[in-house]
Amino acid sequence: MGERIVQTAGRAQLGEFAPMFAHLNDDVLFGEVWNDEAIDVKTRCIVTVVALMASGITDSSLLYHLQNAKTHGVTKEEIAAIITHAAMYVGWPKGWAVFRLAKEVWGED
Repeated sequence: MGERIVQTAGRAQLGEFAPMFAHLNDDVLFGEVWNDEAIDVKTRCIVTVVALMASGITDSSLLYHLQNAKTHGVTKEEIAAIITHAAMYVGWPKGWAVFRLAKEVWGED
């Protein structure tokens, strides 16, 4: 297994307000699910981007996961193909929205 995924955003942003949610985010979602060895991190990043796209989530969480995908080896060509493919199933406007963020992450104006 490669580098272990560690997340502290739950505790940093919600630790006092919603400690159970923070625990589930940091320890379960990122601590256990993201570090499960059944699929590699690059594939997990792709699945996450597509799931957020399908849900219509184009806020900072999608931006974070696009950056995470790039960090874990998803190329500009791959993300373009992934978004195009997913847009056929989840909606064309969602594809446009995600491409705006992907261009920012992969350094395109």
